[in-house]
Amino acid sequence: MKLSVLHSLFDAAALSALAPLMALAIGALLVLLAGLTPLSKAARGLLVAASLVFAGVLNARILLAEQVPGVVLDGVFVADRATAMWGLIFIAGVAVAWLFSRNYYDEDSSHQNEHDVLLLATAVGMSMMAGARDLIVFFIGLELLSIPLYALAAFRRNRAKSVEAGLKYFLLGAFAAGFFLYGAALVYAASGTLSLDVFADPAQRAKVLESPMALVGVAMLAASVFFKVSVFPFHVWVPDVYEGSPTPVTGLMATGTKAAAFAFLLNALLALPTSSATSVALIALITMAVGNLGALLQQDVKRMLAYSGIAHAGVVLLAIAGAVGGDPQPHGALQAALFYMAAYVATAGGAFGVLALLESDGERMTTLDGLRGLGQRRPYLAAALTVFMLSLGGIPATGGFLGKYLVFSVAVRAEMIPAAIVGVLLSVIALGYYLRVIIAMWMQAPNEDSPLASTKPIAFSARLASTACVALVLLMGLLPRWFLEHM
Repeated sequence: MKLSVLHSLFDAAALSALAPLMALAIGALLVLLAGLTPLSKAARGLLVAASLVFAGVLNARILLAEQVPGVVLDGVFVADRATAMWGLIFIAGVAVAWLFSRNYYDEDSSHQNEHDVLLLATAVGMSMMAGARDLIVFFIGLELLSIPLYALAAFRRNRAKSVEAGLKYFLLGAFAAGFFLYGAALVYAASGTLSLDVFADPAQRAKVLESPMALVGVAMLAASVFFKVSVFPFHVWVPDVYEGSPTPVTGLMATGTKAAAFAFLLNALLALPTSSATSVALIALITMAVGNLGALLQQDVKRMLAYSGIAHAGVVLLAIAGAVGGDPQPHGALQAALFYMAAYVATAGGAFGVLALLESDGERMTTLDGLRGLGQRRPYLAAALTVFMLSLGGIPATGGFLGKYLVFSVAVRAEMIPAAIVGVLLSVIALGYYLRVIIAMWMQAPNEDSPLASTKPIAFSARLASTACVALVLLMGLLPRWFLEHM
């Protein structure tokens, strides 16, 4: 077995499949080594950018190739067009977080190099999670994502909220990892394998799922993944952790982590019994309700976006429910999830990035009261945040609108009409808190103690990231054909 794996590792298809992961891993090592040299911050930044761009090119090569590598390494990893598209989404999420973080840690910029290494490591973990066809491979990817995020959440060590966020995320993440391992052990005991291929054959799948042990194992695996995507009832950690973490890191938590977990869920759909579709849809709707109602009560925009992220996780989970329930289009849920998460990475990542820039005027400026009159004080940031709020609310001409349309279409095709109707109504409720932000920025007078002009110029990296996010949100809403054709 070991010789077989070693031989397959040097196979051309395997090298092509693993090339994006290796580019990110080698890039992280080079950035770590660069921290030991007298290279400037700008030079090290170019190394990070080169790693992300090179990995993106390798993923694009797989996406556009006539023949993809497919399943490699004795069936434990798959590199197809969907995996490549997920990889591009992950790289985009990491790139946005990195660009907004360049001038964020002014009080402790000496550790920027370690911060960049941890960001690159999260991209490796997310890519492994998306391509995993084996529970152990997924778990390795999960830990490669989670452990750097624990450190990044507590990266502002001189702030109590940041340390508390890192500790809370670590403790709850450890419990979730334990659930996953125990669930994997039960699945192995019932089926004799950790490979997802055991569920591909209908007869073998039915035989495995007849075992109560296997059903409990699948439930524990689902609970662990649900923790990562923050759906009900595994969402209670989100507001505190998101609020306390550095804002660029919060953006990555809200986007990349969800995308990676949903990518694995779509790979593992066959493990979910068809009878569970109604339960999954119910969890999705409760998650949307909890997230939207919780967001309506928030005055801090960062906490509001945390609850909003919970609601958006429920929307994507509704597409999962539709796929489990028998969507007649075999790739409908995959296309909907890919498009939705691509738009969400640009939208939520950009929104958290704008909040990170506003923190330069003081953290009170990220509250609804602090955003009053932002259109007068910082019109560029107000305009960008307006686009992001409209996209999160699902307003037409934005990527968020078409993403929600695709998700609800999956539910309708699966004949989950009541769930789709309730989901649309809950999405309408969400407009209540998104419009509050827009009203505060453009229709309310600024506070007397609010600075009329920026106290700190916007760095080029942050301006590049915010402009790119706005452009992507609008392009996905106005010209979605190219994106849909490659998903």
